[in-house]
Amino acid sequence: MEFFAVNGKRPVRLSEKTREFAYESLGHKYGLNTKETPCVTLDDYPNFAELSRIKKYDAVIRKIAEASPVRICDGEKISGAATLGNAINHLVPATFDGKTVFGSVSHLTIDFETVLKKGINSISALAEISLEKYNGSDRQAFAESCISCIDSMRIWHDRYLKALECREEYKANYDNLKKVPFEPAQSFYEAVQSLWFTFAFVRLCGNWPGIGRIDYLLGEYLEKDLSDGKITLDEAREILAHFFIKGCEWVCGGDYGSGDAQHYQNIVLAGVDEEGKEVTNSVTYLVLDILEELGISDFPTTVRLNKKSDRKLLERVAQVIRLGGGVIAVYNEDLIINSLVAYGYGLKEARKFANDGCWEVQIPGKTFFIYQPFDSLQILQNKTLENYQSGGFDSFEELYSKFIEDLKVKLCELCDDNMKRFVDPGAPKNELKWKPFTPCTVVSVFEEGCIEKGLSYFEGGPIYNMISPHIGGLPDTVNSLYAIKKLVFDDKKVAFSEFMQILKNNWEGCEPLRRYALDRYSYFGNDNDEVDGIAVRIVKDFADICDSIRYNSGYLTPAGISTFGRQLEWAPHRMATPNGKRAHEILSGNFSPLPGSDKEGATAIIRSYCKADLSRTVSGAALDIKLLPASVNGEMGINTLVSLIEGFLELGGHFMQLDIADTALLLEAQKHPEDYQTLSVRISGWNARFVTLNKEWQDMIIAQTGSNM
Repeated sequence: MEFFAVNGKRPVRLSEKTREFAYESLGHKYGLNTKETPCVTLDDYPNFAELSRIKKYDAVIRKIAEASPVRICDGEKISGAATLGNAINHLVPATFDGKTVFGSVSHLTIDFETVLKKGINSISALAEISLEKYNGSDRQAFAESCISCIDSMRIWHDRYLKALECREEYKANYDNLKKVPFEPAQSFYEAVQSLWFTFAFVRLCGNWPGIGRIDYLLGEYLEKDLSDGKITLDEAREILAHFFIKGCEWVCGGDYGSGDAQHYQNIVLAGVDEEGKEVTNSVTYLVLDILEELGISDFPTTVRLNKKSDRKLLERVAQVIRLGGGVIAVYNEDLIINSLVAYGYGLKEARKFANDGCWEVQIPGKTFFIYQPFDSLQILQNKTLENYQSGGFDSFEELYSKFIEDLKVKLCELCDDNMKRFVDPGAPKNELKWKPFTPCTVVSVFEEGCIEKGLSYFEGGPIYNMISPHIGGLPDTVNSLYAIKKLVFDDKKVAFSEFMQILKNNWEGCEPLRRYALDRYSYFGNDNDEVDGIAVRIVKDFADICDSIRYNSGYLTPAGISTFGRQLEWAPHRMATPNGKRAHEILSGNFSPLPGSDKEGATAIIRSYCKADLSRTVSGAALDIKLLPASVNGEMGINTLVSLIEGFLELGGHFMQLDIADTALLLEAQKHPEDYQTLSVRISGWNARFVTLNKEWQDMIIAQTGSNM
């Protein structure tokens, strides 16, 4: 197996032993081993069926801690492993009477900072205080559950210490794990081990947490050790590489629909800290080194950049992006911090932002997050245009106004649905009480606010509780409205009622008009102010509606723009589009142009995207750009990528995923997957090894790949 690069060769900095460990992990060795033990069973637990739900949860976590296989990988430098196969399927890996007992949690980034700086013992002490406070109340059981789950983690920790203690070759692992994560980390090596062990336990219990700002978390430990002469950069790189390699322990090969690396364990690099000081440090560059050399796609990494970011960092990011695989994306932190402050966060809190394990913005360790995706194109087609049976509109403005009315109805329906999570949906906002929900204590103990309030992650425990409406199909809606505007109202090529019938009939018998609609007009993504202006209006109106329902909900409701690949599942429900596409075609992804319609290059795409006020999309607005390898070759190629990033920052972008992809290469990988096992592609907030996508997903990625330069 090779560490595949789309463009150029990957450098070699790591030891041969570490590279061999990576080969084994990416080659399915540990993932297949994990699948051998899918779960633990509670069938032998006395009176399990009679327990309350939270007591059942505590029993499940204790059994996982006691009975999950302990795995020490050959030559590993950090220890701990999520060795129950059903956790790969986003389930708490435990059954009773042959059935899974609990689902699990994702789309969050937990509070690793407290673990590193104060240790889990400090969290345990907080839980003891909470138990005393809530003793005799309906919150007592949750406080008891927090203590129980931490005790279960101690049992799991002790099992690893015993396994390491008897093997001389792992003495360093034993010494390094002995105190952490229960006590504060004292060195870089301990900090990496503490971070990994906590992460591994949370995912062993079926949850998929993000990592967050790894250089912010680990940087001060490395800088101190380097200053004290306790470690070299090469030694630190080896240790940190094992973190990334261990994170591939669920790689199993095969066909997984949307890919085998979608476990939301995202990483954020660089940017400023809460005091406004630049975070970028030696860990930042070590992470980029490791991603560049190993091409591991299981930790999609976003770099927080601003207009003052060091040119050295931009160039280093560009060098890694150029190899392909889409592992590196970029945030415009200036816009995002200002956006969060305008939304009501304090400046220091806003500066802490990371993501939810995908790319949606949240404050790590403090935020409950769910996003609610919907297809705006179906709203336009099915509601506004009444499945193309509309009686007509006298003007484009009348049509647009009706679409916004229908959009508001949809968002109010989502808000009403959210209120079902409360005991009394009609109570005043400050008196709302969450209904009891699925137990999730393992993540709750690592979310600030939960222990203090005596409420779980799902029951209003975190500091911030957020359900974010995400508008999907936005470029397709924009293009459809623009095509109607031009064909019907401006150029008068066809009457409105006649056009509706043509679309209802899927363009049958109207090929000349269809080709005219497709080819004559310049659609979103080509720096056309007229069509982009429609996108600007929709983003503003959508965000205004989201802000209005925020005040009628027990949740924060920040606007977001995404599809996350749902254009595949939405296609069968979509009718023909006014801009010339037939029914059921796969259309645009995220806030990116319709593939094939972007004729003016990457710069024009960025300009179109940035015309909207993306500070209003507080949750995020993703732009995907795919470039051919030839367009970024040589020193000029690095300059090209840096210029694109600088333009994205200058013009007010939010989140951009640049990927270097080659259609011919992807087609070859489809034919000969055995030769391209580590070929990675960016999907939509996550990465996947291309050969683990099913054919439908592969075909969509191939269709999206083309020259934007």
